[in-house]
Amino acid sequence: MKYFLYTFFFLFFSIKTQAQVVNSAILDTNAIKKKGTVTLGGMVDTYYLYDFNNPQGKDRPFTFSNSRHNEFTINLAYIDIKYISERLRGRVVPGFGTYMNANYVDEPATLKNFVEANIGVKLSTKKNIWLDAGILGSPYTPESAISKDQIMYTRSIGTDLVPYYLSGVKLSLPLAPKLMSYVYILNGWQNIKETNEQKSLGTQVEYRPNDKLLLNWNTYTGDERSDASPTKRMRFFNDFYVIYSPNDKFTFTSCAYLGFQQYTDIDTKVWWQANAILKYNFTKKLNLAGRIEYFSDKRGEYIGSNVFSTSASFNISVLDNVLIRFEGRFYAAEDNIYTNKVKPSNLDGFLATNMTVWF
Repeated sequence: MKYFLYTFFFLFFSIKTQAQVVNSAILDTNAIKKKGTVTLGGMVDTYYLYDFNNPQGKDRPFTFSNSRHNEFTINLAYIDIKYISERLRGRVVPGFGTYMNANYVDEPATLKNFVEANIGVKLSTKKNIWLDAGILGSPYTPESAISKDQIMYTRSIGTDLVPYYLSGVKLSLPLAPKLMSYVYILNGWQNIKETNEQKSLGTQVEYRPNDKLLLNWNTYTGDERSDASPTKRMRFFNDFYVIYSPNDKFTFTSCAYLGFQQYTDIDTKVWWQANAILKYNFTKKLNLAGRIEYFSDKRGEYIGSNVFSTSASFNISVLDNVLIRFEGRFYAAEDNIYTNKVKPSNLDGFLATNMTVWF
């Protein structure tokens, strides 16, 4: 433990000038150099993953990104169409792949293939106040579905079990030069199609004390009852993460969250997680990243156990827009929540390789 603390403080107080750290939880907010034009981009994220538990049906449990076993396939491919002017912006991002199949299964047919689809208007001529509406990116945890922007290729357990996308309206409101806030009015916890008569509230506060450090705090409050889960009531969620990049060699992220789900027929379920990810750049082309995480859900809101996981990822930037990765991961749960073709197990692991291209 003391060696971890020494490493953390060494990183925290290292000093070297670099570009402002990016919040990897969301796609960039229509960053276009020439305003008043439509731009076209995209990404193709291909992968092969071998799960040592050899799950039946090839669908890996509790997983939405990189969810298929022993199959050469596409995790996410999308086309990114965006526009921005002084007071107007819009974005349409249709997506395809195993991530979309696993994560959008409950959405209506015409909405199953949108990573994002939103429009926004700037409400002030003097301040950076925006109102956006539609299918929005989610701020919860520092990881998103966009693999090229992530330190590790695969996602943390906790990230796969919070919203990847949101549907509603978002108000962006600067509070100070280094402090930004966002308020979300939503249909619910990752659902485009409304499931009840209630609306949910989300908040985000992003603090950048300098170019190297980003601190982010998110909340969610909403009634989660639906025809599929009629006994669910209020959900309360708090999420805090840090992204720190002191120089060109190191990047560090850490995330912790706590959730409560109320029911009419049983006691409130509580789940939480904590993780830390560290990346070291050997060169501009080669880097190594590692992650440790702990996910606690003994009462069974999602997985019904406590799980420790560790992973390592070796990443090669072949070109400025081509990334090849190799990742190995190990899971150890308190209960037999994983299933192989022989018997239930409390252990799981995989090896994965990936190539991502974007333009």
